[in-house]
Amino acid sequence: MEKYLEVFINSFLGSLNWTYRSIVFEVPWYSNYFWGLIFLSLFVWGLEIIFPWRKDQSVFRKDFWLDTFYMFFNFFIFSIVISGVYDILKLLFLELGISSKSLAIIDLATFSNWLQLLIFFVVLDFVQWFTHILLHRYEFLWKFHKVHHSVKEMGFAAHLRYHWMENILYKPLKTFGIMILGGFEPEQAYIVHFVAIAIGHFNHANIKITWGALKYVFNNPVMHLYHHAYKLPEGRKGVNFGISLSLWDYIFKTNYIPEESGTIPLGFEGDKMMPTSFFKQLCFGFTKSKK
Repeated sequence: MEKYLEVFINSFLGSLNWTYRSIVFEVPWYSNYFWGLIFLSLFVWGLEIIFPWRKDQSVFRKDFWLDTFYMFFNFFIFSIVISGVYDILKLLFLELGISSKSLAIIDLATFSNWLQLLIFFVVLDFVQWFTHILLHRYEFLWKFHKVHHSVKEMGFAAHLRYHWMENILYKPLKTFGIMILGGFEPEQAYIVHFVAIAIGHFNHANIKITWGALKYVFNNPVMHLYHHAYKLPEGRKGVNFGISLSLWDYIFKTNYIPEESGTIPLGFEGDKMMPTSFFKQLCFGFTKSKK
C-alpha cells in the first residue's frame, strides 16, 4: 500500500510543480497548457463574438462563468489531484503481469514522428469515442454525464463542463489506449493534445463551421450541437458521439444532422432537476434523481 501512496504523491507533486512552472512561464511555450488554454479560449471566444451562429445569444451566454470555472477545475485542479492514478494503474498492470509489451498491437517507436502522432491521435480518439458511447448507454454513467448535457446555450467553454467522475472512467481507458501502442507516447504528443482541445472548443462554440468535405473526418459545431439536442431520434440514447473525429459516427452509423439552423433546444428530459451551482453539481449523480 505504501508504494502506491508513494507513487500517487510523487505524481501529484510533479503535476502540481509542472502547473506552477507553466503559470510562471518556466516551461516551453509549446507545452504550456495553462496559458495555451487561455489563449485558445480567448481566440475561439473572439470568433464567437465576431461571427456568431446564433446571433441572439449573448456574448456572456447562460452559465458562461460557470463553464469557465469548469475549464480550469477539470483541466488543472482535478487533473492534478488524480494525476497519480495513471502511474498507479501502470504499476497495477505490471504486477498483474500485464505490460505494454504484452498488449501492444503497434510499436510506434518504429515509425516517423508525424506518423507516430497521427496513430496516437486516431487511437486515443477512438477510445474516447467508445467511452463517450458508454456514458450514454449505461444509466449509472449517464447520470454523471448529465452535467455536461445540462448546457442550455452552447459556447466554447461548455467543452470542459463535465462531472469529475468522467475522468475516473476516461483515465483507465486512455491508459489502455496508450498501452496497446506499446506504452509509447510520442515526444511531440503535446501537438495532439492541443489539436484535441482546439477541436473541442470549436465543436461547442457559437460558430457555424462544417469543414466542407472534411466533415466526414472531423467533428464540427453543427454536428455536435445535435449531440446536445433535447429531442433525439426515437429509440436512440445519443447521436454524434465523436470527440475530435466524426469518422467513427459515419462508420458506425451514429451520425445525425437533420438541419443546420442552430436553433434547436438543448439539454435532456428532466434537466430542470440539475443543480445550478458548481458545488452541487460536483455531488450530482450520487443520489437518486428523475431522468
